[in-house]
Amino acid sequence: MTKKDLIDCYNRIAPYIHKTPVLTSELVNELVGANLYFKCENFQKTGAYKMRGATNAIMQLSDQERSKGVVTHSSGNFAQSLSKAAQSLGVKATIVMPSNSPNAKKEGVKTYGGHIIECEPTIEARQGTADKIAEATGATFIHPSNDLDVILGQGTACYELLTDFPDINVVVCPVGGGGLIAGSAIAAHHLTDNCIVIGGEPFEADDAYRSLLSGKIETNETANTIADGLRTQLGHHNFPIIKTHVNRIIRVTESEIIEAMRFIWERMKILIEPSSAVTFAAVLKDKDQLKDLNIGIIISGGNVDVTNLPF
Repeated sequence: MTKKDLIDCYNRIAPYIHKTPVLTSELVNELVGANLYFKCENFQKTGAYKMRGATNAIMQLSDQERSKGVVTHSSGNFAQSLSKAAQSLGVKATIVMPSNSPNAKKEGVKTYGGHIIECEPTIEARQGTADKIAEATGATFIHPSNDLDVILGQGTACYELLTDFPDINVVVCPVGGGGLIAGSAIAAHHLTDNCIVIGGEPFEADDAYRSLLSGKIETNETANTIADGLRTQLGHHNFPIIKTHVNRIIRVTESEIIEAMRFIWERMKILIEPSSAVTFAAVLKDKDQLKDLNIGIIISGGNVDVTNLPF
């Protein structure tokens, strides 16, 4: 995917997304010993960066494909984003959601007009249910992270960040399905000469960390992490990009995720979800190696059930 592809994608989806703000904090900078720039995709439409990739993927479909609708599987953020993007473009969206998805995210899907089909909370059940719907209805399956149009769309968040702050040395992303970090790596590769991309991942779902070590896509037997958006695994489209352009992945514990989330809520006064807190937790854990750098942090989303906080 070229720089022109990225720019064309951004221009294509710009009327349907927000250009999200970048926030800074002197307190956070002193704590880390570096300059941090928080790209706040929690302020994106549907409350997450995934609106970008969902919009681009639907816009790349033919009129005939759009007429038959789209289907995906998602624990929440891509579910809401595809529903909203489909609503904006006049397309029907069917969403397969694991039964343990947060209620706040299920309600969001309904708000945006998506039709929910629940399944067992396993990767196999999610994909199998979505495949059956696509076969029965003719709907186009759009993967939340392992789709080139989705990956390119997600990369526009980092595109905005690096366009506004070209002196950033490091971009840190959460790693779940791999779409955001792959898209961010593409943006960093085309827009800068020396900006590296680092991932943050829970120990409880560290398949991407293990995949980089082994050189092949690894899986998780369990994914018992509070970061519900990161319970998925890498795909054959995004993994080659990650192998080539991602510097490393930092793993964090559940308690580190919770403490990072609480710190952002209390000190920066912004609402973020646990998956977003993984990035800040990773920076705190690796702050000795990141000292004095300009660090961009992708705050991936803010869709959290405020009646069921971990702190």
